[in-house]
Order: sequence, then C-alpha cells, then structure tokens
Amino acid sequence: MKIIVTGAAGFIGSNLTESLLKKGHKVVGIDNLSYGHLRNIEKFSKDKNFSFIRADLKENSTLDNCSADILVHLASQKIPRYSSALLTLNENSVLLKNVLEKCKREKCKLVFASTSDIYGKNPDIPYNESSNIVLGATTVKRWAYAISKIYAEQLIIANNTEFGFPFTIMRFFGSYGPNQNLTWWGGPQSVFIDKALKKEPIEIHGDGLQTRTFTYIDDTVQGIEKCMFHPDSMNEIFNIAANPDEEITIAELGTKIWKMINGKDSEPMINFIPYSSFGNYEDVRRRVPDITKIKTVLGFDPAFSLTDGLAATIQWQRNLKEEKE
Repeated sequence: MKIIVTGAAGFIGSNLTESLLKKGHKVVGIDNLSYGHLRNIEKFSKDKNFSFIRADLKENSTLDNCSADILVHLASQKIPRYSSALLTLNENSVLLKNVLEKCKREKCKLVFASTSDIYGKNPDIPYNESSNIVLGATTVKRWAYAISKIYAEQLIIANNTEFGFPFTIMRFFGSYGPNQNLTWWGGPQSVFIDKALKKEPIEIHGDGLQTRTFTYIDDTVQGIEKCMFHPDSMNEIFNIAANPDEEITIAELGTKIWKMINGKDSEPMINFIPYSSFGNYEDVRRRVPDITKIKTVLGFDPAFSLTDGLAATIQWQRNLKEEKE
C-alpha cells in the first residue's frame, strides 16, 4: 500500500515507518524536524520505497504532491509542561484540518494519533474507549493537549458523518523505546535514563506516587498496524497500551531505571520537583488502560514487559551517548 506518515522522523513515526518498509509498503514521510531527527530515519533513508519530505504540515500545500491509501497522522504538539498552551491548541488544530482536507478529497483512510490524556482525571480505572472524560479547570494549561485531541476526535467523527471517508482513532498510553526524544518531550524514561547513566539525581515531578502504564514502542507499532490494516478497525477508536498490570509509580520507575543501570545495590539519587515550578499545572494520579477491545476485535497482543522494554531502551540510549562522546 501507499502510506503517508506525518511526524515520520519522530519517535513513533520512525519506528512505524521502518516496520512498514520491511513489510513492503511504500511510505512518504513528512516532518519539519522541530522534534524529530534525521538520525531516526537514516537506516532506511535509501530504501527505494521511502521518500522524505522536510516540510511544515501547517502549510496547505505540503500534502499536495503525494497520494496514499492510508494517512497516519502522528505529528503533534504535546502537553505544554514547558511550552505554550496556545501553540498546542493552535498548531494541533491547523495540522488536523489540513490532513482532513486531504483525506476528504482523496477518500484515503485517516489513522489518527490521539492520547490517553483525554481521559483526564477520571477516577474510574481502568479506562476503556467509552470511559467518561474528566478534565480539570480551563485555567490550568496542562489540559490544552487533551482538549486539542478531544476536539480532533470529534472533528474526525463529524467529518466522517458528513463526507464518509474512513478513519481509525488510536489512544496511546505512554510509548517509549529507541528513537525516543531525549528531553521531557519524550516522557520520563529518556530523562531518567540520561540522569542514571551520568549518575546524576533523577528529577521526579510532584511526590512521584502518580502512576502510568507504559508501552514499549514495538507494541505501539503493532497496535498502529492493526488499526491501519485490520478490516474491523474501520471508524473505531482503540486504546493502544501494554498490559494493565504493568502500572507503576513514577518514583518506582525512576528507582527501577537507576538500579538497572547502576546495579541493584546502588542507592538511587532522586530529587522531587514541586509542580509549582511549572506554573499553574495539574497532574493525573493514575492512568491505567483497558485493552479488551483492541485485543478482542483486532487481535492485538502486547509482547514486551516493562523490564524487557526498559532494557532495550537503556541499551539504545547508552549506545547513542557513546557515539556522541
């Protein structure tokens, strides 16, 4: 098939593109490299079935000269922990509208990257695709990302109702692994691994008792491909996540990473950073997925434990650090 991947030089996009090329698909990757890296696509950049467009998806013309059977929209601004809520809201809206126009014109399937963040702070755990959305006050900029994705989901569904093009919406739960961004943009794993490798204190936001269920990138890619190609994925929403019993506190994650790198008898160096240092910020205390739907309908089966996934990620990040040195 012919496939467009936005955000192709980013973490998830590069791993997905590599997998698709190995399966013989033709891929057009689009990225403005604001968060992605050319090193992520270097290993397949010469593949005859791959072409790369360095361009900004905010420009209407970016998608004009490529066609596809499926468009996987991964490019996005994330939670504005250190950045602007206005940027998150405006840019995510513009990117999606340009993608939607493309899909409507050509009737290609849209596979859209939403987020588990849309469940907000709903206390009813675990979250399934029909769970209620419970967000905090609009004065807290932290919710700008979730709001942008909720709007996107509604806009996709409404356009499908009016114009009939096919879609699948994916809600990711904490993906991590090789090619992840090495800042907080990429999540806690990359930052914690970097600090542990340097034997510097790991900085944990809040009290560290907030929990997450993290998904190794190979399992995320498996889920995306199920959503792309399985006939029963059409016009549906799916959580893509690891097994719910992998839930872990952020403090435990920091300790686990430290000991995996520096030895089980090593005492972790951890500093707790108050949320007040980010301004008016609010965190989610627990985030646990229900993956019954994607397992039952699409045959998804996560293969990586947190320990195995972290081991592979630590090795990748260690190798990258040594190459730079």
